[in-house]
Amino acid sequence: MRRTAILLILLYPAYAFLQVTEEKNELLWEITGNGLKNKSYLYGSLHANDKRLFVMQDSVYVALDRCSAIALETDIFSLFRKLDTRKEEVDLLFDIDGRPYTGSGRASRTMYGDENGMPQFLDAWFQDYCLKAGKDFYALESVEDQLNVLTDVVMPDAERINYVASQLVQEKMIELYLDGDIKALDKVMKVNLSVYPGSYEQIIVERNYKMTDGIDSLLRSEALFCVVGAGHLAGDEGVISLLRKKGYRVRNVEAVYTEVPIAEKEKVRSLRNYKYTNEAIGIMANFPGKPDVDVRSDGHFSLLYREFGQGNTYALDVFPKSEELTLKDLADIYIPSPSASNYAYKLLEDGTELYEGIADAYPEGYQWVRVMQNEHYHIVIKAYGGNKFMNSNRPQQFFNNVWFE
Repeated sequence: MRRTAILLILLYPAYAFLQVTEEKNELLWEITGNGLKNKSYLYGSLHANDKRLFVMQDSVYVALDRCSAIALETDIFSLFRKLDTRKEEVDLLFDIDGRPYTGSGRASRTMYGDENGMPQFLDAWFQDYCLKAGKDFYALESVEDQLNVLTDVVMPDAERINYVASQLVQEKMIELYLDGDIKALDKVMKVNLSVYPGSYEQIIVERNYKMTDGIDSLLRSEALFCVVGAGHLAGDEGVISLLRKKGYRVRNVEAVYTEVPIAEKEKVRSLRNYKYTNEAIGIMANFPGKPDVDVRSDGHFSLLYREFGQGNTYALDVFPKSEELTLKDLADIYIPSPSASNYAYKLLEDGTELYEGIADAYPEGYQWVRVMQNEHYHIVIKAYGGNKFMNSNRPQQFFNNVWFE
């Protein structure tokens, strides 16, 4: 995890945004030639969740809609079971009736920004769209590859790490990305990474070659929308130049923004939820995106979806019903309430009985939990996140989107 954090610091200029303009930038590139039957695209991203990053040019939505597959640097969703991106604990207060409240609307920080940003950071948003739209997904690197990239890089002390991070988030770096000036961005990356001997070659150049080889293989079989960090695009050994050396025509697509959303943008943005259905158990659930499903041989299975940008988690655990456990027993086990609060019994309009409340569990900390059951299965639903999430109605909205058929 230490290496993960350092890699994020190196490649993550936080709080950047795109201006609504028709001036040329160099973030979106069209790939043709070399025997390709369909156009493909290359897009430079920023590993952050600031809402202004998502003001993308119209051509991005057209390309997303037309392409049959999306490729990212890595499969970030494969970390659903391992990575909680929250960087601080939630401090809840409780009134005399045990209801949580807060005197602050402060957004909790995450690895990719904070709660005021989009639920997923930009790269993860593209993966989320890909899975909701039913398109093919490819990862250019494994998660292990990205973690191992720093194995041979000399690790500086904390002071030097903080220095590099502060340099990367300064206004000049932000302006370069907003302008789409990938050549200047490449130069700044070289300067900032120079404090790590050999790090630019290992973190940027060597990975450029590997990712280009992966893109080359995929282009031959798919109409591809490929997303890599903007710092990988420019330079003689950048992905754009390396693709051209392989015989592809790579041209910049001018950034054009219209006031009235085009049809492709509305279509892409309309995919807001993922409906999970299990007819054998008789349960349905609407998640914000496609969850990871883990099935065990003993009949237990769980679904997990994380919003890495805001640091929110949605989980559903289902296991065979034990006649020895009442619903109240289930609540006692799975809703370990803090002393100032306690779970409550509820009866839904369809007759479903449930218990719901705040749990204080390790290692997640405070979380909202609902337990219910049908004739054959116990169900435990969890939702937790940062300060704003835990003091909102979003956990209950998710709970109400899980129901028995």
